[in-house]
Amino acid sequence: MSLPTHAPSRTGRPTTPEERKVLAGTLAGTTIEWYDFFIYAQAASLVLAPLFLSPVSEDSPGLATVLSLATIGISFLFRPLGAIVAGRFGDRLGRKRMLVFTLLLMGSATALIGLLPTYEQIGLAAPAALIVLRVLQGFSAGGEWGGAALMSVEHAPVERRGLFGAYPQIGVPIGMILATGVLWLLSTTTTPEQFQSWGWRIPFLLSVVLILIGYLIRRAVEESPVFKEMRLRKKESSAPLRDLFRRNTKQVVLSALIFIANNAAGYLLIAFFIAYASTTLGLPRPSVLLATTLASFGWLVFTMYGGALSDRIGRVRTFQIGYALVFVWMIPMFLLIDTRNIWLYGIALFLLTVGLGLSYGPMSAMYAEMFPVAVRYSGVSIGYALGAILGGAFAPMIAELLLQSTGWSGSVGVYIMVLCVISFAAVTAAGETRGRNLRVAEAHEEYLREHPDEAGALDARRP
Repeated sequence: MSLPTHAPSRTGRPTTPEERKVLAGTLAGTTIEWYDFFIYAQAASLVLAPLFLSPVSEDSPGLATVLSLATIGISFLFRPLGAIVAGRFGDRLGRKRMLVFTLLLMGSATALIGLLPTYEQIGLAAPAALIVLRVLQGFSAGGEWGGAALMSVEHAPVERRGLFGAYPQIGVPIGMILATGVLWLLSTTTTPEQFQSWGWRIPFLLSVVLILIGYLIRRAVEESPVFKEMRLRKKESSAPLRDLFRRNTKQVVLSALIFIANNAAGYLLIAFFIAYASTTLGLPRPSVLLATTLASFGWLVFTMYGGALSDRIGRVRTFQIGYALVFVWMIPMFLLIDTRNIWLYGIALFLLTVGLGLSYGPMSAMYAEMFPVAVRYSGVSIGYALGAILGGAFAPMIAELLLQSTGWSGSVGVYIMVLCVISFAAVTAAGETRGRNLRVAEAHEEYLREHPDEAGALDARRP
């Protein structure tokens, strides 16, 4: 379903206080959500196998590592369910309510993982409980991103949607910095035995503090103006999910395929490289975690730049440049990593983040511009969740299997290169969306006809 377009205008006006609150709220929430998600991914690559899969770990450490990495992917299978539920209620009850709900759910599941007994203490109930909590994390993450993306993009001036939409995106590298930084600090301040015994629990329990901060910030944010003006419309769909797949199946499929290469390459950085460098190559774990933390700063900078760049040269062109950079860097990157030099390892990861950032920064704006307002939350959330399943869900596990079966690290690079070709083709097929009308004006006019007493307040908030 196509939407009307209009050329972006360069107003040059400063960001309003309400817009700054929205950007802070979306950034804080996504940062905390992804901190929770990444703490698990990194713990799975480092310590969870011997703690929760000890019988397998004793007999076959390699298989235990594969199974531990597989638990990362299990939660992704429940992202679409979270996206459907959050999309359904987010399109009806508001972006803000669902963002607060998913934030609290993610934080609770993460903190409980930090309290779980191990296999030695309660047997099979330990991995079973771990999987249940991991499922709750996946459900929460499925509903989180769509709401945060739409809160930022729907508040944005049309000529700065890419930049505004990059704020929830940089929650990923900031969450990565926090997660890896905390693990690095614990690795340098505890012995390996202490870390294995109790140190790994601390990052999970810290989630309680972060959730409280994020909750207070998000409670202070106004509801998205597009939703606020649309919710009383008589013609709003009574079944957004049904309407989504009846009218916008192509957009859902393309949005999923656009994401797969970025998500897969991102999860190599998040989980696989840490285990590969520290376990297979024998590099010191604290040094590997520090190098990964520093590389994440590059991911942050280039994600912001990618969002802003897409406002100037277009969403599609920015994605294409990003995926081309990831494609050409794959084999050289593994050649550098395999030197077993920690400095070259850090450089290899940092240069990967250039392409990762350019192919992630424009995503919020492009996805929002791909779907009509009545099904927008559902559309962007489900597309993103499906892309995560096809991309990053089992990428660390697939990478480990490729490494064990071929003995050549470059096979992992070839795997990501194939995904880059698919995502490059998908974003090209989707076509340019920059400047597409989000129907703010139409919704605004109808809302004011029904609520003339609110005209002044709404006009003051409009970009």
